[in-house]
Amino acid sequence: MRILITDGMDKSAIAELKNKGHEVVEQFYSPEELGEALRGFDAVVIRSATKIRKAQLEEAKGSRLKLIIRGGVGVDNIDVADAEAMGIAVRNTPNASSNAVAELAIGLMFSCARYISIAGHTMRQGKWEKKAYSKGFELCGKTLGVIGYGRIGKRIGDIAQAIGMKVIAYQRHPKPEYECDTMRFAPLDELLASADIIALSTPSLGAPIINAENIEKMKDGVVIINTSRGANVDEDALLTALNSGKVRAAGLDVWAEEPTKNEALYTHLAVSCTPHTGASTTEAQKRIGSEIVSIIENF
Repeated sequence: MRILITDGMDKSAIAELKNKGHEVVEQFYSPEELGEALRGFDAVVIRSATKIRKAQLEEAKGSRLKLIIRGGVGVDNIDVADAEAMGIAVRNTPNASSNAVAELAIGLMFSCARYISIAGHTMRQGKWEKKAYSKGFELCGKTLGVIGYGRIGKRIGDIAQAIGMKVIAYQRHPKPEYECDTMRFAPLDELLASADIIALSTPSLGAPIINAENIEKMKDGVVIINTSRGANVDEDALLTALNSGKVRAAGLDVWAEEPTKNEALYTHLAVSCTPHTGASTTEAQKRIGSEIVSIIENF
């Protein structure tokens, strides 16, 4: 197969594909160039930066392209139905990055709870602001609300329970076997009203879950963590809530626009943030690469 890799991939996996006789091209294309470029490949491997929409698929229609692989969990940056209608298969790597994303979500919780991001920043400015950051809180004993309890959401919940948190989860199709003394499913409104910290772990649903209306349903001083999709948060509503104190802090790895231009949000003193690095661990990238090789070989 002739394979296009647009957003990077583990080098050992690329070497394995080449050793198996495939031709591999590493090249990023702009949206305007991508559709025509796809015509020259049997398969394309993308991550978050590349989006394959109907316009690109129409340009590639009738060509040799027959497989699109998303190196990650969600496939919302691919118009899946349009691809499949054209006979192009779509695959992803749902297992490989779950732990990496979950650990980052937990890390952002700790950062919000103990001012790790801003306190470290002020120290690098030569300041010693111990009193300003002496009123953190412990995660142990708090209630975590997880919106979306799939592979990543459940892993977040498992780690949270291990450090002494109680977990409430919202899932369209809950699995009762997951429930125990420290974890239960609940309707969304109950989760919003009960949780001390809310973590988003769901694909984009077309409209923000964290919007002004739902923020009003939350506890005063709630913490919001988003390692899912930027579109799940109304950034203006979140900024307003941070400024009013309704939301105590936010941990954000994903943004409505990437790279984000929302300076008011990413520079806010109550925001701990990262540039969409949820799956960016050495271990996760090796697992993703290995899974992509398996997908291609099986296909």
